[in-house]
This record gives sequence, C-alpha cells and structure tokens, in this order.
Amino acid sequence: MPKLGESITEAAIITWFKNVGDTVEEDEMLLEVATDKVDSEVPSNVTGVVEEILYQPNDVIKIGETIAVIKVDGNVTSKPKSEGSSNRTKKPEVEKKAKAKRSKPALQPAVNTGNFSVSNSNTFLSPLIISIAKKHHISFEELARIPATGKEGRLRKSDVFNYIEDGRLYKFAQPVVQDPTAYRIPQLTFDKGKGKIVEMDRMRQMIADHMVYSKHTSPHVTAYVEADLTDMVQWRNTNKKAFQEKYGERLTFTPLFVEAVAKAIKDFPNINASVDGKNIIVKEEVNIGMATALPSGNLIVPVVKNADQKDLVALAADVNALSAKARENKLQADDIKGSTFTISNVGTFGSVMGTPIINQPEVAILALGIIKKRPEVIETEHGDEIAIRSMMYLSLSFDHRVVDGFLGGSFVRRVADYFEQFDTDRDI
Repeated sequence: MPKLGESITEAAIITWFKNVGDTVEEDEMLLEVATDKVDSEVPSNVTGVVEEILYQPNDVIKIGETIAVIKVDGNVTSKPKSEGSSNRTKKPEVEKKAKAKRSKPALQPAVNTGNFSVSNSNTFLSPLIISIAKKHHISFEELARIPATGKEGRLRKSDVFNYIEDGRLYKFAQPVVQDPTAYRIPQLTFDKGKGKIVEMDRMRQMIADHMVYSKHTSPHVTAYVEADLTDMVQWRNTNKKAFQEKYGERLTFTPLFVEAVAKAIKDFPNINASVDGKNIIVKEEVNIGMATALPSGNLIVPVVKNADQKDLVALAADVNALSAKARENKLQADDIKGSTFTISNVGTFGSVMGTPIINQPEVAILALGIIKKRPEVIETEHGDEIAIRSMMYLSLSFDHRVVDGFLGGSFVRRVADYFEQFDTDRDI
C-alpha cells in the first residue's frame, strides 16, 4: 500500500482492476482505495503478471503493507523495485499471513462481551471489527445498531471508532429476550412516503455521519455580525484585471476573505483549536479550510495551508488551484487534510446568511453571506447620510464547550473589522 499523503496511515480497498493471472503494465491502474473523503487509484509500479492478491475489497490496510504479488520476468515483487531484495525475503511470512486471513470465515462466532453472547448470521463482520469489538466489549446487538458506511452496508473500522468516541449511544442494547421493565431504545416507525429512491453514495454517507457526529459532540452557538465591504469590493473590481495580467491568477473574493480570517486568528488564537477529551489543543499552524461543492453536489473542504504566512498572490494561487481540483474531482488526500479553521461562503448560492455545522475536530466555522447592495445610514463630515453600500452578514458557529460568547463574538467582529478597514491604497 503506497503512501497516500501526510498523516494517512491506512486505506480501505474499494476494488481491484486486475485479477490473479492478469498482465499489468507499469503505471497501469491496479486498484482503487479510500482514505476518509478521497478515493484514489493506485498504479502498479512494475510490469508483470498478478500472481496473488492478498487482500479483498473493504479490507483496511496499513500504509507500506504488501497487498499483492506480481511476477516480473520470472521474479516476484511485492514492494517498490528499490526494495526488491528485502521484499523477497519477507514474502513467505506475508503470504502465510494473507492465506490465514483468507481462510477465516466471513461470519465469526459470537462475541463474549461479559454480559451476553449473540450470533448475528445476517451481518458481515470482518476479523478487524471482531477484534475491536472484543477489545471494547461491544456485543453483536450493539454492533448491529452502529451506522455502517462500507460497501453493501458493511461496518468499517472508522464507523466503530467514531461510535466509541461518540459515547456509545447503544452501549446498553439488550438481546431479544430481556426484562420487559428494562429500558429499551424505541423502535420508531415513520411514514417515509413514496417516490424515487436514490441511494446515498459513499461520500454522502460519510458527510451525513460527520454532520450528525458534529452536532452530537459540539453544543453549537451561532453569533452574527454585519460588515460593510464597499471599499473591499471597489478595490477588487478595480484591480482584478491588472492582478490577473500581472500574476496569471484570478482575484476572487475568497483569498481576500482567507487573508482577513487568518489575521483575526492571530489576534484570537484560541479560536484555532480542537478538543481532545478534557484538553484543548491550540494549533500553531493556521490552515484555512474552504467548504466547496463538488460537481456531484457533495461537500468537501480543501485546505489553504499556512494561510497566515502567505501574501495575497500566494493565497489566490492556492484558492484557484484547490477550486479547480475540486471542480475536476482531482483533489488528493493532502489537499483536504490538516484544516484548523473552516469558512463556508454560503453567499455563493445567494444565501443571506447561514448557520454552519462545525467541521470536527475544529471548534468554530465561519459562514459568509451574499454581498448585497442596499441603502445604509453612514456618518460623514456633513452628518448622517444615506448611501448605497455593499453589505454582508457573517455568522460564526462555535463549540460552546470551549468557546464562550466573548471569544466567539470578538473573533467574528474582528473579521468584520478587517473587511471594513480594507486598505484601498495597497499595491497589487
């Protein structure tokens, strides 16, 4: 399993493009794997014949582990060519483990949780899931209630760990035969109505799980402010053509927004944090995620890394590159990793304002509404006057476990101040 990006330690196999006995060319796509939100095609690093496939779809494999054996001109390779000699010495042990893995039945015996044992004959549970269940004393009754995001409704490792981190809502699930006076999770039946059935794709399932997890984990509070962007809008409209001619980059509002948010984060660093149990981790890096819609309609968050250290040209280049990758479905794992604070430009779709859901494990997310011209009362040297101004609503959703109203309100007000105090004399 090749390295797929920083901080990626494992990947799940989605499908093999080749079978045992097939010929594969170097750089020809061998299989497709999944890491969090990004699916990646993995090319073969040699030309040869596939001799053995060691893992099957839905198996979760650690980076660097052998996943296939390819015969190359009479030789067998299972790792990059530069490691050829050491690979061949390890092959018997790898094959032995792989064969032992394949020999295990798909349906495992009952798990003894210490409370009771059950056997679920209608659910596929991988040996990895069984091992995790035993370690955490999770019964089959409890496992059966965990929302599954794997192919064909299979339970994935991430599903179980997310469930554990979520507080194990079904920890006290009871077997079918139980005390009628004991508490049972209600089996609710809803009238779902009739209509066209559209099955959620894998990404939509993961988005759904992530959003529910975020709302359950973080008590959301939303603060609103209004900002006058007239000076920023006029400067951008005046300079966007010259900016593109000089730097070859489109000057949208997004890099201007990212620039202001990064400055406000430096003023209020505690908003750039995450929660780990009873600890708050204040991040040193300022990595701004941009909630972006994919062509499929699904949501993804590419990340502008070290936004506080970049000038407007570099920010525009990053924003344009990430946006293009998103439109073309070419985002890589590294492109969506490591965000410390997220912005969502809901104004792109004509929304006046929004109440965004926090992108876990962050503690706040900022929604930027549509820039709309309207009459406003302004103070001038001649007194109060009514003028046409470009106005925007900003809304900050924050995690009230660790962010109080003072910090949340002060931060979003500071962002608005940077918008309003835009330097119209700055050079491009």
